[in-house]
Amino acid sequence: QVQLVESGGGLVQAGGSLSLSCAASGSIVSINAMGWFRQAPGKQREFVAIITSGGSTNYVDSVKGRFTISRDNAKNTVYLQMNSLKPEDTALYYCNADIRSYFSEFVKSYWGKGTLVTVSS
Repeated sequence: QVQLVESGGGLVQAGGSLSLSCAASGSIVSINAMGWFRQAPGKQREFVAIITSGGSTNYVDSVKGRFTISRDNAKNTVYLQMNSLKPEDTALYYCNADIRSYFSEFVKSYWGKGTLVTVSS
């Protein structure tokens, strides 16, 4: 099977930085887009950033200029560098990836279990 495991969350003061990582493992044939979503307490999960297999990126407006998504295809890993963090960035951050595994001819969307980011004011 396929697993996504996030790491790097924690507590940081407003204006600080954190770096998240998400490693995909298992019976992977190929990975298409990889991305990050977040869910704040009492709110719906929202899109944060995405990066294609070719390196094209897109961000939600609220993080543009502060967050940077990148990936290491050799390591099946996606990163999210978060700078100038604000209290409203506090959320559970989830990794998502569109992966084709050896067990299916179709690409499926996989999710990690999330890593908590808390930004204090």
